[in-house]
Amino acid sequence: MAKIVEYREIPLDDLTISKGQVRTQNTGQEIDELARSIETQGLLQPIVVCQAREEGKWEILTGQRRFLAHKHLRKEKISAAVLDERVDEGQAKAISITENLIRRQLTGKELKDGVLFLYNIYGTVKEVAEATGLPRNKISEYIKYPRLLKELKGLVDDGVVDVNVAVKAQDAASDNEGVADPEVAVQLAKEMAPMTGVQRKKVHKEIKDHPERNMDDVIERAKTGSKVVQVIATVSNDVHAAIQQVAKEEGENQDDTVALLIEEALIDRGALEGN
Repeated sequence: MAKIVEYREIPLDDLTISKGQVRTQNTGQEIDELARSIETQGLLQPIVVCQAREEGKWEILTGQRRFLAHKHLRKEKISAAVLDERVDEGQAKAISITENLIRRQLTGKELKDGVLFLYNIYGTVKEVAEATGLPRNKISEYIKYPRLLKELKGLVDDGVVDVNVAVKAQDAASDNEGVADPEVAVQLAKEMAPMTGVQRKKVHKEIKDHPERNMDDVIERAKTGSKVVQVIATVSNDVHAAIQQVAKEEGENQDDTVALLIEEALIDRGALEGN
C-alpha cells in the first residue's frame, strides 16, 4: 500500500487531476467559498499526490477542489502530501473515498458510485472494506444489485424475488471468502422470498452453523423454528421513525425489523448467543 513520504510545495502548473478522483459531480461549485476560506485561514489540509506518468508532473489523488480554489486565487503553489509510489485508478479511488469520508464532504451518490467502482475492480466486499475502512455491511448496502450473481439478477429482473431477498440469499450461499454457489443461491432466493425477515436470518444462521446440512433441511428448520412470543412496547416518535427507516433500507416489514434489532442488541450485550 502506498504511503506518504514527504510534504512539499508543488507548482500548480505541475499538477494534473487523477481519473480516480471520487468527486465527479459539481466539482466547481462553492469554489469561491472555499477560496475565501483558504485566503483567510490558509490551507488546513494538504492535497495528496503521486508521480504522474509525465516526468516532472504530479497527479492529484485527493483535493481537487482545494487545487481549483488555489487556481482561483491565482496562487503559484500548493502544499501536498507525496506518496512513495504511483497508484492505479482503483487505489486512487480508494484513497479519495477514504479521505473525503473522513472530511464528511461526499454526497450519498458520490460515495455509492465510488464504492461500486472499487467493487468492480477488487471483486469482493472484504477487499473494498480493507481498502477504504468502510464497514462491510455499508459496502454491501451500496452495491446490492450490481454485486448479485447473474442468476439472481435474472430473478430480480423477472420479478420473482426483490433485490433484498436476492442479496440475503447470495450472502447465505457464500463461503468465508464471499464466493457464492449460484445453484444454492437461486434455490435459497426462491425459498426465502415468502419468508419473514426472522426466518431468513435463521436460514443464514443454520447454513453458517451447520454447513453439512442439506438445503431442504435448513429451509424447513427456518420455517418451523422455535415458538415465537409477541411483545408490545411503547416507543417515542423518533425511535419509531428510526425503525421505519431501517425497515425501508432492509426491505422488511416493521415487525420483522424490530425483532431483528432486538436480537442484534441482545447478542451485542452477550445475553443471546449469536452466529
